[in-house]
Amino acid sequence: MDRQMVGSASKGRLRVEVRHHGASAVVTPAGELDHHTAEALREPLEACVEEGHARLVVDCSRLEFCDSTGLNVLLGARLKAEAEGGAVHLVAMRPVVARVFEITGAEAVFTVHDSLDAALVE
Repeated sequence: MDRQMVGSASKGRLRVEVRHHGASAVVTPAGELDHHTAEALREPLEACVEEGHARLVVDCSRLEFCDSTGLNVLLGARLKAEAEGGAVHLVAMRPVVARVFEITGAEAVFTVHDSLDAALVE
């Protein structure tokens, strides 16, 4: 498997790692995604699409919290990825994070996977 670590960023309570796996960019945010930390996720997501990795796999297994600002970052990334023929896949959301998507109905516009391996098979 081609799993190349590309980079990482950190802003306060959120750390974001990016690696490539074939045609996919695997983006792993860890910590709290909110108004104060959203840029730490927005920037690498946008960079992945600009670099030609429009299939974004966001591994949410280490994401402890997500508010509406975080949700908007993911929705914005989805629009950019889809404009380039890609998509955003969400993986292993914890219940507290999944709840934001359920309440807003946003779960209907993302493909959600239970595991990273499942997301990378497609």
